[in-house]
Amino acid sequence: MHMFCYQCQETSMERGCTYFGACGKSDETANLQDLLIHLLRGVAFWAERAGEGEKREAGLFISESLFMTVTNTNFDPDRFVSRIREGLALRDRLRAAGPDPDAEVPDPAVWEPEDEDAIRRKSLSVDIRSIKDPDLRSLQELSVYGLKGAGAYAFHAAALGFHDDALLDSMIRSLAAMNIPRTESELEAAAVETGRIMIAAMALLDRAHAAVYGTPEIVRVPLGVRRSPGILITGHDLRDLEELLEQTEGTGVDVYTHSEMWAAHQYPRLRAFGHLAGNYGNAWWMQDLEFASFQGPILVTTNCIVPVAPAYKDRIFTTGVAGYPGVPHIGAPAGEGPKDFSRLIELARNCPPPDPIDEGEVTAGFSHHAAAPLLDKIVGAVRAGRIRKFVVMGGCDGRDPRRVYYTRLARALPPDTVILSAGCAKYRFIKLDLGAIDGIPRVLDAGQCNDCYSLVRIALALQEATGAGDINDLPLALDIAWYDQKAVGIILALAALGVRGIRIGPTLPAFLQTESGKRFMAKYDIFQIKSVEEDLAAIAG
Repeated sequence: MHMFCYQCQETSMERGCTYFGACGKSDETANLQDLLIHLLRGVAFWAERAGEGEKREAGLFISESLFMTVTNTNFDPDRFVSRIREGLALRDRLRAAGPDPDAEVPDPAVWEPEDEDAIRRKSLSVDIRSIKDPDLRSLQELSVYGLKGAGAYAFHAAALGFHDDALLDSMIRSLAAMNIPRTESELEAAAVETGRIMIAAMALLDRAHAAVYGTPEIVRVPLGVRRSPGILITGHDLRDLEELLEQTEGTGVDVYTHSEMWAAHQYPRLRAFGHLAGNYGNAWWMQDLEFASFQGPILVTTNCIVPVAPAYKDRIFTTGVAGYPGVPHIGAPAGEGPKDFSRLIELARNCPPPDPIDEGEVTAGFSHHAAAPLLDKIVGAVRAGRIRKFVVMGGCDGRDPRRVYYTRLARALPPDTVILSAGCAKYRFIKLDLGAIDGIPRVLDAGQCNDCYSLVRIALALQEATGAGDINDLPLALDIAWYDQKAVGIILALAALGVRGIRIGPTLPAFLQTESGKRFMAKYDIFQIKSVEEDLAAIAG
């Protein structure tokens, strides 16, 4: 076994990738990611004992580092070696600033690599897994993966100048606690606490996006192409998009969103750029075909990037936490100021316009902000029996052919059913003509994966407006598609909110296929999708 990874939905044989990642990452990259997580426990150990300023620095480093290890975010082993070296320097500064002579110091807080080769050798050690019992380790990994999702959203908020020190402190405490032995019940409680951390991270990013880019609005998103050359931006980072739009203004180059960047169109400040042309393509896993037909440069800001195909290898770039061996990376400037995207702009000017792959428009932007004015109308339709059920079909899309289930289910749902969505799972049904109820579209998409927070806010508003005693008393079914660790965090957030009956698919997480994992899922009523016919009957009932 050269590696072991079972953090995502497509993991090999639904058990774990042991030689090469199904996502495309090498065993070297996988092992270095494990070592970085190991080191973060050491950083957290000393950060708990540090002053407030040092805690924020540590918390932001932890957030960004966790994000780098999310599936399909960064495949570059050299970047991970550099990140580990930065982490060691930070850990040692924290240790020097706040020594605790009475502390029992764990391995990640003290190990000392001599050079880059020593770091790579350390990454091969089985000792970096803090719990050896696979049954208990599955529950700790559940928390680790949820923290990766929370770290992603904390990172995005920080890029916009929004920080929540209580959130960072919670992440530090959660990682530091992984240095000590814990019982099954303690690990279960830690996983639910990770769900609360996830809620705080999503709420922070929701505030940041609305404050910086304006209150989200319901919009029609164009799906076709224009005649000018373009740049395609994918991932999740709206700050990168804003800087790209500013630098391309007046150049004759259009900018198109891809996959989760779809959500950008709902923000007034971004939509004000006339050369924000529309959305090109579908979910992340189709990018090898769609990037080839786009013709122009592609900027990958976060997850998800897949192994780069020859058809576009000379015009793809990464930035932020994203990385891929041999792909040019655009880093942040040494001082204040925007990133320099001039290389993409010059390349775009010499490229033909994108080939059309779609046409028309789709209505989107149903965040909790935009849905609030519709609440009375929605509640009226519920009371009149014209809306009988809401089905949450948010989360991630992926390559698994069994995901056609979500398209088939969307088509099969009765006409008095409304779908609530966020994340790239929407691409399975967002372009279907499912009609409307009293002028309310039957698919209400809130935006990115982090906008699942909006779906929670909408459900809580419905609970209050209808007088339901509990969120589980609403005519609400949950049918969540999962792929990466952000979706794991969202599922834990739902569990922390007391939501029960969480149906997930297309498969159950491999890391929960232990006795303790099964007990956790049973306790919080988390279970796997079945057939469309069986689940449709349960939802309708």
